[in-house]
Amino acid sequence: MSVIKKAIFPIAGLGTRFLPATKSTPKEMLIVLDRPVIEWAVIEAANSGIEEMIFVTSSKKNSIIEHFDRSEILETSLKKKKKIDQIKSIRSQNQLGSFSFVIQDEPKGLGHAVWCARKFIGKDEDFAVILPDDIILSKIPAIKQLMKIHTKTKGGSVLGLEKVPKKDVSKYGVIKIRDKYNNFFSISELVEKPKISKAPSNLTVVGRYLLNSKIFNYLSRQKKGHGNEIQLTDSLVQLIEKPGLYGIEFDGKRFDCGSKLGFIEANVNFGLSDNEIRSSLKGMLKKL
Repeated sequence: MSVIKKAIFPIAGLGTRFLPATKSTPKEMLIVLDRPVIEWAVIEAANSGIEEMIFVTSSKKNSIIEHFDRSEILETSLKKKKKIDQIKSIRSQNQLGSFSFVIQDEPKGLGHAVWCARKFIGKDEDFAVILPDDIILSKIPAIKQLMKIHTKTKGGSVLGLEKVPKKDVSKYGVIKIRDKYNNFFSISELVEKPKISKAPSNLTVVGRYLLNSKIFNYLSRQKKGHGNEIQLTDSLVQLIEKPGLYGIEFDGKRFDCGSKLGFIEANVNFGLSDNEIRSSLKGMLKKL
């Protein structure tokens, strides 16, 4: 069992659900409260003890690289104006961990995006995959909650799970439960976007994963699945027997920031958790 110090962030997608906003701005740079979506994901990883952030990106998303780079010109300007708090806030981005970038030349699915980062992961190393579109508001970082199950199961791979109404199962990867434990499950099967009648449960996989590098053996076959894409769900089956595949319904609220409604929900909920604007926001919402 390896200590998890690396996280892969697949961010090469075009963000077509958010056009026209994402025509020239990466969807990961859209702002929730006072930070871009991608920064909330990186903060979650850093607060969970992850030190190396691996972005699987496209050549059109340089603004993400710039966001996490240090800006000495801006710092000098803020220093002259004695804006010390602002200096701290922009320096904090650069101090969240070390950053590596790999280009996914064409969108071939989530499995392919993870495979693109294989050279950064050691043999028999465990690592996290975080999908920034799924922004999670929680007291304990969601990926840290998965880490606790990873330790309990002596190195099992762990998926973040969420119950959805049965009518929505065809939008997600769905698990079949092998055994129920205190606050987690062992998994015997996964199905990507099943028909309602064929769904083994209504527990779906959302954007948090702790995986073993063994998964790259399967992803290297470049086998296409649902939607003619290389699906990560298909490869997860390889982890069921060894090191074991588990899932946890994490404690927290998930918002799909790839959709308009989810994005607005995230902004309202993050605003209500912010001491500075909470009471004013509550007053504003009451007037609606």
